[in-house]
Amino acid sequence: MEELKHECGVAMIRLLKPLEYYQQKYGSWMYGLNKLYLLMEKQHNRGQEGAGLACVKLEASPGKEYMFRERAVGTGAITEIFSAVHQNFKDIPKEKRDDPNYAKTTLPFAGELYMGHLRYSTTGRSGISYVHPFMRRNNWRAKNIALCGNFNLTNVHDVFNEITAIGQHPRQYADTFIMLEQVGHRLDREVERLYQISENAGRKGMDITHDIEKDINIANVLKRCAPSWDGGFVICGVTGSGESFSVRDPWGIRPAFYYADDEIVVVASERPVIQTAFNVEAEKVKEIERGQAIVIRNSGEIQLHQIVEPKELKACSFERIYFSRGSDKDIYNERKHLGRNLVKPILKAIDFDIQHTVFSFIPNTAEVAYFGMQEGLEDYLNEKKKEAISNWSKLFPEELDQILSMRVRCEKVAIKDIKLRTFIAEGNSRNDLAAHVYDITYGSLEPYVDNLVVIDDSIVRGTTLKQSIISILDRLNPKKILIVSSSPQVRYPDYYGIDMSRMNEFIAFKAAVALLHERGQAHIILESYKKAKEQQESEKYPVNYVKEIYAPFTDEEISVKMAELLTPKETKAKVEIVYQTIDGLHDSCPNHPGDWYFTGDYPTPGGTRLVNEAFIHYMEEEYLVK
Repeated sequence: MEELKHECGVAMIRLLKPLEYYQQKYGSWMYGLNKLYLLMEKQHNRGQEGAGLACVKLEASPGKEYMFRERAVGTGAITEIFSAVHQNFKDIPKEKRDDPNYAKTTLPFAGELYMGHLRYSTTGRSGISYVHPFMRRNNWRAKNIALCGNFNLTNVHDVFNEITAIGQHPRQYADTFIMLEQVGHRLDREVERLYQISENAGRKGMDITHDIEKDINIANVLKRCAPSWDGGFVICGVTGSGESFSVRDPWGIRPAFYYADDEIVVVASERPVIQTAFNVEAEKVKEIERGQAIVIRNSGEIQLHQIVEPKELKACSFERIYFSRGSDKDIYNERKHLGRNLVKPILKAIDFDIQHTVFSFIPNTAEVAYFGMQEGLEDYLNEKKKEAISNWSKLFPEELDQILSMRVRCEKVAIKDIKLRTFIAEGNSRNDLAAHVYDITYGSLEPYVDNLVVIDDSIVRGTTLKQSIISILDRLNPKKILIVSSSPQVRYPDYYGIDMSRMNEFIAFKAAVALLHERGQAHIILESYKKAKEQQESEKYPVNYVKEIYAPFTDEEISVKMAELLTPKETKAKVEIVYQTIDGLHDSCPNHPGDWYFTGDYPTPGGTRLVNEAFIHYMEEEYLVK
């Protein structure tokens, strides 16, 4: 329901055969370029603020360009960058355009190595200069590098100090620029190391260059850089000499998958994207492990290296609930399981009155959880039917009909009107427009008799609920509106790639603060602030003091307060909110235990430090000045 800007998407392709091979087998030497387009479009959900691609030719002659890049901003960036690439070919006669030998010697973007990126900003910075891939140029082919990633570093200050201490001067204070300079410097050192070895062996000229490009060790470069990175990351890179890599954080926070056969090596942020683009089974798509890098040498050799020792698994559970494509077989089943887990609290909230309850979902990402909820309710009803039948020695036909007619009443009561855009700036006018983003299906329930249950994947800020959903659902005149969240209460910011970093954004935090004031416990807010300030000035391992804001209350108490805060004054129906439990989350997504959004248990020190800083900022900029 609430659109979150979130993790970026990455895609990388390395062709293992000459371009002639793809021309003969697939009818086009653009096979790799076309597949990159497909991979990026299939991951469009991961980034709509910008897109970019890079290409490397492996056999370019001296004096010829061998590394190309195209970038664009906006929701249509993918189309724009690929249109720009194809503009290079439009005036070439067809016989030349279809000639792979002509293409690889003459045409830009006719290469064997491609890398693509989809961007969502988690920093608020925008513009073409912040769109990946980032490039660092040099007149030594092996020293050229392009980087892109799905990441957010939580210790930018530490890495900045580390590289400036050795004399580097990054152009901007941003994690992407700093990382590019750090990796680029280490790549320079690796090339210089090999240069010295080759020169000492009596080699000269291009022989030295060939030695360097044959022996360069990207794993060495990554091992000198990645251990200093605190945060969630998948970093992809290509060099001018044709080396490529993708490295994943040691906690497994951000996702990355790869597929390889004798024709191609592919890396992407999501498994079903690779399955769809290359028509392969899920079992053939492998996950890059925690702290691991896949390196494809310029020779085409595929290597797996452990760059950083794996730490405790903290793979992001929000990926499974909301962000990743639901077409992945495991994610699909996990989301259904999340819906099933909510059946008991839903039944309790409607006093087990299924006969007078309509069940629905708020489009569209909650649909799979809705299916799981529906199946769980049907199982419950089947048990009730068996119980009723077994308790009757002899049933009259009408009694049997009555039992068998018991069903789960499922309707699509809310439909998003995608034609509306809330672009009006003025407050009241904008709020009125926002209230009409969803249409309702009139006549879908019996007024003042039926309860209405709607499931959503998450409730973070609650603005859409308050400005639109609850009011529009109330027009159906239900007896009760039950909002069901397939995720637990989102209480804490994320610092590993999702755009939610301010404490005042969270309706759960607002509810807890309101309860503290109501119950005469507001002193806890100031005490937590003082502890966070004291810790900010020390070097000790950080403690998440925001947890103390929630500690006095049960989940149910906070849910009740959230419902109160989000319910518009004119609402006639009683409104309740039911949340997934933390245990229910882990039961449904056992291989993705990263739950810091809900528990405040950040996997890295940087995350804990930043949540305290966000709380300090909230106190000093908003709370203490009121």
